[in-house]
Amino acid sequence: MNAAPADQIRLLDLQDLDVRLAQLAHKRASLPEHAEIESLTKDFTQLRDLLVAAQTEESDCAREQTKAEQDVDQVRQRAARDQQRLDSGAVTSPKDLENLQKEIASLAKRQGDLEDVVLEVMERRESAQERVAELTERVSSVQSKIDDATGRRDAAQQELDRETATVTKEREVVAASIPADLLKLYDKLRAQQGGVGAARLYQRRCEGCRLELNITEVNEVKAASPDTVVRCENCRRILVRTAESGL
Repeated sequence: MNAAPADQIRLLDLQDLDVRLAQLAHKRASLPEHAEIESLTKDFTQLRDLLVAAQTEESDCAREQTKAEQDVDQVRQRAARDQQRLDSGAVTSPKDLENLQKEIASLAKRQGDLEDVVLEVMERRESAQERVAELTERVSSVQSKIDDATGRRDAAQQELDRETATVTKEREVVAASIPADLLKLYDKLRAQQGGVGAARLYQRRCEGCRLELNITEVNEVKAASPDTVVRCENCRRILVRTAESGL
């Protein structure tokens, strides 16, 4: 393939722009905020699960407390009725009086036991409420950190996107000035060679693979017409000759 030396040199400008675009894409994908957000999101998920568990426990305790208080109230009402019967003098039989007094005593013990249950449930509920409050605060704190990191990431991405758009336009201008067949070869090689399709020959060294040409290769390049598109024997990239090629 032949191409004017000026067109070949413009390949280096195009390559520089393509390298810059690759760098911008890599920088965008590897912003530190990505890892920060991922880590914070994991913390948020764990804390949220713990919060849901604590809220469930508090809700269960609330229902248990209501049931225990209802049991206490029922025993208290029954004891009050029995005490009223005892105080009214309506029960005259010694045996009935004894049984009534025993029942009142039993109900008093039962009420005491149930009140202990209520206190125990209230303590568990209070502990659960404290846990809910603590976890709610921690979830809110982590969410704020996620929001902050997301804002910083979005701002950084927007800046990189603006720069990418500018470089892309510059690339379009340079690419349009290069012959179609030469551009096609360059793009093909760039896809095959890790993003680098053309490299400068500097002091007899290919800047694509960083290897120095041997004497035979140097003589072949010297003998080639300036319009000839030379390829590196090692990496097969387009080898662009300049005044600093050392030929």
